[in-house]
Amino acid sequence: MRAENQPADRDTTPDIAQGFPPPPDKRVTLANWDAPPFNRWAFQHVREIIPTVEVRRGGRHASRFESDPQDLDGLPLTSHDGAPTTLGRTLEDTFTDGFLVLHRGRIVVERYLNGMTDDTLHLSQSVAKSITSGAAGVLIGRGVIDPEAPLTDHVPELARCGYADATLRHLLDMRSGVRFSEDYGVPDSDVSREEIVCGWKPRPHGSDHIPDNMYDFILTLPKEREHGGPFLYRSIETDVIAWVMERATGTPLAELVSRELWQPLGTERDANFTVDPAGFASADGGFSATLRDYARFGQMYASGGRLNGRQILPAAYVDDTLAGEPEAFAGPYKDVFPRAAYRNQFWIRDVDKAQFMARGVFGQMIYIDPPNEIVVVKLSTWPDYLNLGFLMTTLAAIDAVTEALCG
Repeated sequence: MRAENQPADRDTTPDIAQGFPPPPDKRVTLANWDAPPFNRWAFQHVREIIPTVEVRRGGRHASRFESDPQDLDGLPLTSHDGAPTTLGRTLEDTFTDGFLVLHRGRIVVERYLNGMTDDTLHLSQSVAKSITSGAAGVLIGRGVIDPEAPLTDHVPELARCGYADATLRHLLDMRSGVRFSEDYGVPDSDVSREEIVCGWKPRPHGSDHIPDNMYDFILTLPKEREHGGPFLYRSIETDVIAWVMERATGTPLAELVSRELWQPLGTERDANFTVDPAGFASADGGFSATLRDYARFGQMYASGGRLNGRQILPAAYVDDTLAGEPEAFAGPYKDVFPRAAYRNQFWIRDVDKAQFMARGVFGQMIYIDPPNEIVVVKLSTWPDYLNLGFLMTTLAAIDAVTEALCG
């Protein structure tokens, strides 16, 4: 993995995966697809690499955005290292594939780079967690699942692992006490083992001890501390949430997201989840959709759960998503976001300003600012899993856009 904030080649690598067959050093494989430069192609072609299941948009007409296009490419801002730059330059420097800004529900900026188009499905990584949370919010609003009830009420098998005495609330806020090491690129970490289980990485020799499906993998995880402690980011929590949702409804996750979100939102394209050998959809990071459809999801949250004249998500769940506890927030972002929190699978930038985000590694983001009526979607292919400099520069760009549009 590239060191944090280290400069990287910004070449769009147009020759990756080109040719019949491509040259050996340009072929995208299961072993290299999420590594640079191969991810620049792979994140827009996930279905060609990993099995997927469709999230259908249904037969209704797509909802339409009004447009108020503005040329903000030359908008000045300051990057994370204090250097003057512009919005257009920032999009290029931070490996952007798609960038869209909504103001008061109207598209004011829509940019496609690196070969992406308006009908391209782009992997969102951990933005999928927030998508899954949205579907959970619908079920919570109907009383189908209870965030305060034990997980074992719906999935008794969880009594055999560290989740035995956890609740859905612990998982929604990533405050369970279950051990799961989220160390990207470290071969023996739990998240690296999960990538093998869910079909994102080839199974190496001598890995017979690693389960071959996510259901069994979850049951191997032990408890290492009391539930309800400080926030600790663990991707597996979202997969357990999905398992509870599926068991409570008797419906696969992809169908739930289709029925409860994708169809009511009036999306333009079917989306998809990657699936493991048992058909378990990767709730924590395997979701792909178009730029505008991600924007529809963000606008729903910005509008208190409403879109297209319909209350899709309970307003109470949106309000609850902003009720995070900064006192429980811990980790590397605490110093730069002192009033941050994590709630319902969303990152709250500042609890006092009601700004929150769905975020994924390699630079995926849906930024939601209800007070200023702003929604920003940025889809990227960073050369790093995490890059604090790129994140801070992206937020500086969003702040500059907000100032330009709202004064």
